[in-house]
Amino acid sequence: MRIRVRLFAIQRELVGAREVELDLPVGSSIEDAWMALVALHPALAPGRAYVRFARNADYADADTPLADGDELAIIPPVSGGADAGDAGAHAGHGASSQSRILELRGEPFGASILAELGDRLATDADGAVVGFIGRTRESPGTPAPGQEAEAARHAGRSVDSLGYEAHEPMVLAILGQIADEIAERFGVRRIAIVHRTGDVPLGEPSVAIVAASPHRDAAFDAARYAIDETKARAPIWKAERFADGQVWVGEPAREGPTAADAVRALDEEGR
Repeated sequence: MRIRVRLFAIQRELVGAREVELDLPVGSSIEDAWMALVALHPALAPGRAYVRFARNADYADADTPLADGDELAIIPPVSGGADAGDAGAHAGHGASSQSRILELRGEPFGASILAELGDRLATDADGAVVGFIGRTRESPGTPAPGQEAEAARHAGRSVDSLGYEAHEPMVLAILGQIADEIAERFGVRRIAIVHRTGDVPLGEPSVAIVAASPHRDAAFDAARYAIDETKARAPIWKAERFADGQVWVGEPAREGPTAADAVRALDEEGR
């Protein structure tokens, strides 16, 4: 059988290609595909402990069987990783409705996007509209595993800009899952998550979050959950760019809500 492997960020640079086709025996698993890929491109091997996998745009375990024609995405450490964290025009790709705006935008936007999104979301029933902007800062973040030596080469320097890369269909699907979780956990059904792709210069916004709700506590909780989960789970990669090079930053992607989040959700459901 033949599968298509998609590569992003660090893995894309190591291989020198965005896609690789693999011919595998019928019944092969994702782990088998990874081993076949490493046999072709040994430089990928040290990253095994830090990558996640997605079969046909859904996170999947390494023992998941593959089928002919499948797409396998190799997910290197994402921009926010497992930690909480950062930073997205009608010209972008995404899903938009009166209650939910989920977009990736290649074009710049300013802080006025919060008013734009709030006007699109809020109804007369809403007493609170909470907005968050994530901006490019000059101080470097935590280098992704395998990028430590390159980060050390740029130690003490200021970041000139950020470069964002995304697995767009998968990002939008995960943002939809996050919006569903926000509705279930906080009762907030009007939410916007807009993230930039491409180059974002120093001081410019890279992500915008807006939550509209009748009550402020729920809106604050929803906005915080939206940014934390987006940074931890969405396959969006961030490179910090310097005058003479770049460093990929982030942590291994989290494939769903944390165990603590799941317990909290059950407690809230039982009240």
